Amino acid sequence: MRISILGGSESGVGAAFLAKQQGYDVFVSDAGRLKEKYKQDLQQKEIEFEEGKHSEEKILNADEVMKSPGIPEKNELIKKIRAKGIPVISEIELAYRHKGESKIIGITGSNGKTTTTAMTYHICKADHLDCALVGNIGYSFARQVAEEPKQWYVAEISSYQLDDIKTFRPDVAVLTNITEDHLDRYDYKFENYISSKFRIVMNQAKDDCFIYNDDDPVTKKYISRYSLLTNPLPITMQHEFKNGGFIRNGQMTLITGSEKMQMSIYDFALKGIHNQYNTMAAGLAAATIGIRKEKIRDAIKSFEALEHRMEFVLTVRGVDFINDSKATNVNSTWYALESMTKPVILILGGVDKGNDYSLIHELVKEKVKAIVCMGTDNLKIHEAFQNDVPLMMNSASAEEAVRAAFHFANKGDVVLLSPACASFDLFKNYEDRGRQFKEAVRDL
Repeated sequence: MRISILGGSESGVGAAFLAKQQGYDVFVSDAGRLKEKYKQDLQQKEIEFEEGKHSEEKILNADEVMKSPGIPEKNELIKKIRAKGIPVISEIELAYRHKGESKIIGITGSNGKTTTTAMTYHICKADHLDCALVGNIGYSFARQVAEEPKQWYVAEISSYQLDDIKTFRPDVAVLTNITEDHLDRYDYKFENYISSKFRIVMNQAKDDCFIYNDDDPVTKKYISRYSLLTNPLPITMQHEFKNGGFIRNGQMTLITGSEKMQMSIYDFALKGIHNQYNTMAAGLAAATIGIRKEKIRDAIKSFEALEHRMEFVLTVRGVDFINDSKATNVNSTWYALESMTKPVILILGGVDKGNDYSLIHELVKEKVKAIVCMGTDNLKIHEAFQNDVPLMMNSASAEEAVRAAFHFANKGDVVLLSPACASFDLFKNYEDRGRQFKEAVRDL
């Protein structure tokens, strides 16, 4: 069977390894330049590849195409592949086919999925479960299956990856929430994006579990539109469930069948309401697969925040600096502002994905002293907040933004990088943005 793989980064190269191992005739094609380490990997495995172009004749001569999640449907080559009727799959679909008897905890959502995935993995490792962290963090799922298969995979999954699944079925699915994001990839139709997120449960059966946020208005509104065959386990802060997770009077309760676990939220390592939801989801996912209660408690107490997600950097002359570069949509920035207890100088901006800034108007009015815009086009931000914040200015680099924010700040304030936008105008990615921010802070 001949497979063409579009994209030669982690997911594409991982898929190529697995496909080659499974006897496929593999061809990798990337319109850009491959990183040297990926070229060496492919050469070592004797996998045919090209870079800087797409040879259509070769690509269209495939029985199946695996495309990188970064390639949109409106891409001309994808249109030709579809027109020819060649099946298109994602890397997680390929990995799923060849995982054997292994099981999967699959986690998606607009906000909180990286933290929830990392915490779930941390809890599972605390109980010595044979597991790997895969997907958008860690290795690609396919590479892990090919090189070091495990009993369990804890996978962070994006909507783009879910768009091209056929049989992929997680034993435990987690949907943290659904807010407007990536609308540029979904014809600016929120319903299309919602449908994409719900694909995580489309192949689940009655023995599987589906953990979802019952307090999330979008999830709650749309869940009844999907015929779920799975075992639902909601999480909430508004009432109690016989099965699922809830927080009442400062105490988290997780119930799975006859098992019940309780823990004070004041013992959680991660603070803020949004992290209470993430912790509930991670704890419940671990509980459903039989991780021991004391291990769940210990791991929740010891979990450390991820880089670029509400990451404390330094205090400089009484001013705290926090790196939340992973906040690439407005809702993520809402969560960041919601957890702030000190006056904020907010660094916003980047590539706008159809943002609705009205979602954070009230929090900005209440908590933000000044906004420093960091992007190539900041007009929308100025228009959104010109009546809410007395101080606003533009900057063209992380260094400039940090210096301006520090200038506006007084002792006891917080400078918060929480951009609400993608990073591709001034930076390679959100990690690059976060690291440049931290470097600029250290240089003050």
